[in-house]
Amino acid sequence: MRSFASDNNSGVHPLIMDAVVKANDNHAVGYGDDPWTQAAEQTVKQIFGDGCGVAFVFNGTGANSVALQAVTRPFNCIIAASTAHICVDECGAPTKFTGCRIMEIAVPDGKLTPELIRTKMVGIGVCHHSQPKAVYISQVSELGTVYTVAEIRAIAEYLHAHDMYLHMDGARLANACAYLGCTMKEITADAGVDILSLGGTKNGMMMGEAVVSFRPELSENLMYYRKQSAQLASKLRYLSAQFIPYFENGLWLENARKANDSALRLAGILEQFPEIRFTQPIESNALFFTMPRPVIERLMQEYFFYMWNDERDEVRLVTSWDTTEEDLYRFEIALKKAFGR
Repeated sequence: MRSFASDNNSGVHPLIMDAVVKANDNHAVGYGDDPWTQAAEQTVKQIFGDGCGVAFVFNGTGANSVALQAVTRPFNCIIAASTAHICVDECGAPTKFTGCRIMEIAVPDGKLTPELIRTKMVGIGVCHHSQPKAVYISQVSELGTVYTVAEIRAIAEYLHAHDMYLHMDGARLANACAYLGCTMKEITADAGVDILSLGGTKNGMMMGEAVVSFRPELSENLMYYRKQSAQLASKLRYLSAQFIPYFENGLWLENARKANDSALRLAGILEQFPEIRFTQPIESNALFFTMPRPVIERLMQEYFFYMWNDERDEVRLVTSWDTTEEDLYRFEIALKKAFGR
């Protein structure tokens, strides 16, 4: 069933699938001591710099939990937007693994700023209060918006001045780079990000993410946090091998550009209907908008997608690297039918 529900629903790129099949070559030492994992680590380091630490994990929740353990202690707190993935979609996993309280900040566009973060900098040095130590941001944000390099650098500089760390959830990092026209390194390590959850599952990979650390003191214990968090694959080669073709010849960027371009074309279809109102700017492969509830209900009879806010009839559509012209055409026909046109 084709849909615009999520880029998690899309298939695996043939080059990625081929890499997994090729990794199924005889026996290999488990837990990452294999040539595919070693090659994948070097490939990631070519993107972000030789000094980074790399730990491949099963999924995004695991990556976030491992990364946040690396930057906190149980008496710390983590600052995040109220819409953040770790606040609404991870079943409390980061809190369980870190022991930290998450301090949420209400934001209209999914993005934090130094000024907003400053409002949570309270109780510093007081034993009765959790101590702020890390800020979580997602790129792309949960509302489809993108942090610029300057915005990330401003947050990082503020945090570093207060002996804090910046963690970026890069589940859709490729889409942000495609929108901004920058490299992954420019928007992470060069901008002051301390540790990154590097995603690929939403952009053509089968499974797996990576935790990438840009600080030596954070890289030191990544392997232990990964193991304790049940994120170390015994046959790691099948997971790590995907990152080799993903970064070779710019496949990651090609896939993200396709998804972003499809979102713009889908937006053009939606704009034909005056009753539809976009609630967020279109900066990635996610579209947020409102439309009449009867239309939503009729459309849902033919398409699966998520309601984002029931109270205001807001829905989310997400395009993928494998969205086709046929997908867009069929959706347009269904939308016209739902509107009775």
